[in-house]
Amino acid sequence: MTAGKRPGTPAAKKNQDLHGSAPDKCAFALLLIDVINDLDFPEANQLLRFARPMARKIFRLKQRAKKAGVPVIYVNDNFGRWQSDFRRQVQHCLRPESRGREIVRLLQPEEDDYFVLKPKHSGFFSTTLEILLRYLGSETLIVTGIAGNFCVLFTANDAYMRDYRLIIPADCTASNSAAENREALALMQKFLKADTRPSARIRLPMRRKKRR
Repeated sequence: MTAGKRPGTPAAKKNQDLHGSAPDKCAFALLLIDVINDLDFPEANQLLRFARPMARKIFRLKQRAKKAGVPVIYVNDNFGRWQSDFRRQVQHCLRPESRGREIVRLLQPEEDDYFVLKPKHSGFFSTTLEILLRYLGSETLIVTGIAGNFCVLFTANDAYMRDYRLIIPADCTASNSAAENREALALMQKFLKADTRPSARIRLPMRRKKRR
């Protein structure tokens, strides 16, 4: 039985386009880019300095999104682990020696979240992300995560090429330096028409009441 569901209550109608596995459609989707990350690379300590406050902002934004019925999609690099799945990625990044453990513990996915594993920088390249978004009916993407000047930028660029409206909250992305992050945000705002207002100022859709 689903948590919070009263006995005898009929299940909510699902979107049959994904064989019953997708929820009711939503015009918005929240994307978390590469937040499940062990940060095992030379510049990780530089990034971690900015990623910690970013993670707290994403956590609060995710809570708001869930209440509004906005689907949450983890778009994550497989980091060359071709024989692994997303759950194993999470467990790998939760090891005591993982630099990214603090962030992963805060932002680890919940049971009803979606995930897409990507082989390169963009969340759209050789992945199922576009198909999932189509079935969810999402037209506006709230893109968050790391790094702002790489994977967030490449994903946002490909989203723009597919005519998605972009919201990239300035406090929900992080790069190796504040200057690099500002430059990436300015570029996305100017050329991709991205809305970069802080996460607290994002207006999420009202959750639709379920039909009885």
